[in-house]
Amino acid sequence: MTMGKFYTAVRLDESLCTGCINCIKRCPTEAIRVRNQKAVITKEFCIDCGECIRICPHHAKNATYDSMDMIKKFEYTVALPAPSLYAQMNNLDDINIVLNALKLMGFSDVFEVSGAAEIISAATRMYIEEHKEKWPVISTACPVVTRLIRVRFPNLLEHLLPLKAPVDIAAELARKVAMEKTGLPSEKIGIFFISPCPAKVTAAKNPLGYEKSEVDGVLAIKDVYPRLISCMKIVAERDELEDLAISGKIGISWGSSGGEASGLLTDSYLAADGIENIIRVLEDMEDQKFTNLEFIELNACSGGCVGGVLTVENPYVAKVKLKRLRKYMPVARTHIPLESIDLFWTQEVEYEPVFNLGVSLIESIGKVAKVEELCKKFPGLDCGSCGAPTCKALAEDIVRGVAEENYCIHIFREYVNKLSGKFPKDS
Repeated sequence: MTMGKFYTAVRLDESLCTGCINCIKRCPTEAIRVRNQKAVITKEFCIDCGECIRICPHHAKNATYDSMDMIKKFEYTVALPAPSLYAQMNNLDDINIVLNALKLMGFSDVFEVSGAAEIISAATRMYIEEHKEKWPVISTACPVVTRLIRVRFPNLLEHLLPLKAPVDIAAELARKVAMEKTGLPSEKIGIFFISPCPAKVTAAKNPLGYEKSEVDGVLAIKDVYPRLISCMKIVAERDELEDLAISGKIGISWGSSGGEASGLLTDSYLAADGIENIIRVLEDMEDQKFTNLEFIELNACSGGCVGGVLTVENPYVAKVKLKRLRKYMPVARTHIPLESIDLFWTQEVEYEPVFNLGVSLIESIGKVAKVEELCKKFPGLDCGSCGAPTCKALAEDIVRGVAEENYCIHIFREYVNKLSGKFPKDS
């Protein structure tokens, strides 16, 4: 399902875009410009954090994902619910209500991503113990973090945890179980992940660290939610429920910030959420401020995955719901021998110098000098009227050959004044 090196799940609806500068000022990688009164996304810079979707007052940004109709293409389908899905429900005390409702919606079977998360937690504990030279190890569960490090923090690549995401382990195990249960070939079995964010759509379509994901389709929690609630009401009236749950507190905890780290059974960790906060942590890590830590968990969304832009509940309310749900659960329920599963990446995640101004060091130094010269010409207001988020970003665009000096309204005004001064006032 690979879609090219820089696939992004974020899309722009030009009919709704008014050309305001909310998104360009919010984007953490400065991936958006306004050109011809419409926003333009530079896919090489985009890390699918979803901040532009969250901030746009006109709902012009959205995420691409698959439709529920896609399940009709397969003879046998398996739903992979993210732990954050459970946090959308009110007064939920039994996960089996959600899982049985998913089957009632039309899925043939269900496999919890939180069950696979417990496997990854166990593997992470082993990896940290065996690779002390990599401390602090950075979690790769949030695709935004991995993509951000790939383009902006090359010195931290060696600290990335080289394990597949829980959703991909869940997909592999679910397909294996389905093939054994039905006797059907792999291509007739559809594996569908119910996702809280666009970054995980991208991770399924264009994974980092391995060539192909076993996920066939990605559905949005906000699309599944209305139908799921209706099915849950029907399921809740049943005398008995099929026991489909395979996860405990450790797996469910992955749905909110700090949950993954808490499953490592160590106090030597740091957990941060929110895109500005994780960037600050990564900058501090580059400055070697966290050498005494074993593990760093980072989530781009505030509150963790419960704060994804494809969810429906307030992230802080959802976090409380998840905490309440954990009270009724055992510590862990999934115990599969780690050696029986291919958990590790098969490819290295390499640095992509997309922000470099030149192809060589000498060329880059020369262009940086040009950027500094241009910045001296600009007023330094970072007003965004030029369509770039900052004066420096405009200068970089000019050096790259995709913008001109007169995009700056202040320079353009001076230019017009000079021209008008050449003619008689009465002409």
